[in-house]
Amino acid sequence: MMQAVATLQRPQPGYRPRIGERRKVQVQGRLTWHDAGGSLRFVSVVTRDASDVDAFVECQAPASIPLYHLVHFQIERTGRECAELPAVLRRGMVLSAVYRVGPSRAATGTPQGYALRLLIEPGAAANAPRKRTAFAVAN
Repeated sequence: MMQAVATLQRPQPGYRPRIGERRKVQVQGRLTWHDAGGSLRFVSVVTRDASDVDAFVECQAPASIPLYHLVHFQIERTGRECAELPAVLRRGMVLSAVYRVGPSRAATGTPQGYALRLLIEPGAAANAPRKRTAFAVAN
């Protein structure tokens, strides 16, 4: 006799819900940053998903960017017409911070991707269209 048991999943300690609604979107982009010696570096990337406040990108070539490092993120001109792309990324270059580094590739020892927090003006984030969620209130 088989029994199905439903388990209630509780959030893990330190769990924080996402602050932006992520959309699966794959467009070409570029990251630029200055390394520790002050040299300008850049790498071509492909976005995996994006929201109005963050994005996850995968590097096309090996690149090592430290955690919390500031980078400039820019979508290639040909990708800016994508309907799923957040409006903030269509404007051009966006100052961003690396807030999560993906697992390393065994072959190169460099990360597979980076999660970027888009450092935009608070007014711009507030003016961005948001999806409204309907809810009921009981007294």
